[in-house]
Amino acid sequence: MNLAELKYFSHQRCSVCKVLKPKIEELLKAKFPKVKFEYVDIELEPSVAADHQVFTAPTILVFFEGKEYYRFARNLSIEQLESSISRPYQLLFE
Repeated sequence: MNLAELKYFSHQRCSVCKVLKPKIEELLKAKFPKVKFEYVDIELEPSVAADHQVFTAPTILVFFEGKEYYRFARNLSIEQLESSISRPYQLLFE
């Protein structure tokens, strides 16, 4: 089990998703290197999306110690994501 994980649910036809994904990967690499990034294509893996109750793209789920802490769907800013992850990340790793 990963202590911290971000699951990014999207599909190939989502133009917003294509722009957002590299920004999120860059944020994790720069500020939260211990958070594992996982991409899930909801069209290729509908059962994984359904298991997580994801029905729209993009959806981002953030897990700490196996528990879902945050869920973001459609509208989200990188600053909002960074702010949300920061506190539990510090408590867990610093």
